Amino acid sequence: MESAVDRFLRYVRIDTQSQEDQLTTPSTAKQWTLANLLVAELKQLGVSDVRVSEFCMVYASIPANIAATDVPVIGFIAHVDTSPAVTGANVNPVIHRNYQGGDITLPNDPTQVITVAQHPVLDQLIGDDIITTDGTTLLGSDDKAGVATIMTMIDMLRQNPQVKHGKIAVGFTADEEIGLGIEKFDVAAFGAQFAYTVDGSTLGELSDETWSARAATVTFHGKSAHPGTAKGVMVNSIYAMADYLSRMPADMLPETTEDRVGFVHPYIGVADVQESSIKILLRDFELAGLDAKERLLRDLASATEKKFLGVTIDVEVKENYKNMKEVLKNHPQLMENAVEAARRAGLSPYTMPIRGGTDGSKLTFRGLPCPNIFTGGHEFHSKLEFNSRRGLEKTTEALVHLAQIFAERPATNA
Repeated sequence: MESAVDRFLRYVRIDTQSQEDQLTTPSTAKQWTLANLLVAELKQLGVSDVRVSEFCMVYASIPANIAATDVPVIGFIAHVDTSPAVTGANVNPVIHRNYQGGDITLPNDPTQVITVAQHPVLDQLIGDDIITTDGTTLLGSDDKAGVATIMTMIDMLRQNPQVKHGKIAVGFTADEEIGLGIEKFDVAAFGAQFAYTVDGSTLGELSDETWSARAATVTFHGKSAHPGTAKGVMVNSIYAMADYLSRMPADMLPETTEDRVGFVHPYIGVADVQESSIKILLRDFELAGLDAKERLLRDLASATEKKFLGVTIDVEVKENYKNMKEVLKNHPQLMENAVEAARRAGLSPYTMPIRGGTDGSKLTFRGLPCPNIFTGGHEFHSKLEFNSRRGLEKTTEALVHLAQIFAERPATNA
């Protein structure tokens, strides 16, 4: 049986970076490379009903090996794409064997250092094999760790028929990182009553709560003119955009907030005399807090318009996803079973709200309740991303236990 680590090392070398503002799903053709590989490997593992949709969504199912009919079909989901934030091309994973403590300098860019001061979890990884990038790319643990552990779970169940389980649905999705791919996921065809996204971080961390999220596009309209004859004519929208950004409250930005405190996050923009625009993420665990942040953006726009005569500002806000806790609170058995699975894997489970979202955020509101499970990874979306041998192995072990627990507790899982 191929180990979770070896699978992970193979998968991260495949560039699957997604791209924003595309009109197709998947947003990049290269995601097909991993999706098609997974289809072939699932078939080699003897998994039934393996298929891939026109939107690069891989579906498969593992038949139950028990006769009981009251065991719910549970699903495990991970995404194949990696973040647009940092390149995922030519990933060169590095294994730091038998880590004995201290900062880790990445070999191909010595300015990239994983420090114990910023990553105290390193103190828990003494003796482990830590997997990093070479410092020039992201690693892709988000979420190829999820993909690798699910595939290894399937292999372990195949080779250990004494582990009893009900029917299991498996899904690998595209474009999770840009928040759009899951809209093309066929929940009915997936066929599960409940599912888990395997897309989390620290070992033992379980999540049934995410942000409620919206995205704003703020557009500044000015008036272009030849700079040689611009006096009294030109209205430069760039100055208005700069003023608007300067009004953002310093205590409401992602770099100054933590725990359950929400934020507004200007993250990409276009500057031009005639028209400038900025995209802003709005995040809060409470809908009232999200509403307040939307009002803030509109109030700032009004203040900037008053200062810059001739500039008009449009604020367009769209909902991304809602806090899945609103639904998952009605299915406590999902977290109870995940906690027990982590304990059986020798971990100390705890719950942590996600300062982000997962495919499960939207799936939960589409009738597929879907908490999130750890993968052992850290520092997602950066060149400092890392995971470890124990992280991958213990995640796999917990998934096997979870499948078994649902078969043991059918009466409490309906």
